[in-house]
Amino acid sequence: MTQPHSRPALGGAFFIVAAITLGGYFTFAAVQGDYGLFRRVQINAEADTLRLNRDALLAQLGQMQNLTHRLSDSYLDIDLLDERARSVLGYLRADEIVIR
Repeated sequence: MTQPHSRPALGGAFFIVAAITLGGYFTFAAVQGDYGLFRRVQINAEADTLRLNRDALLAQLGQMQNLTHRLSDSYLDIDLLDERARSVLGYLRADEIVIR
């Protein structure tokens, strides 16, 4: 009796190649894609930088609010008013000497 010739299992090989290809694609997308690990690290670094900028701006805002309050109608700081008049308007007292 002769045995029939069997074909190679191309379906199984195709399935294995497709599984490896899809696994590689999803691994690459998980690491380097738009929502991957590298993008997450980049977003976290950018968030830290933005938090530092926000904190600096909040400190600057606090200083501006303090100066505004000190020059308001309800509270007038004479020293601050004198300083601002000297720097903005160039006022001097009669007993001062200007050296340039």
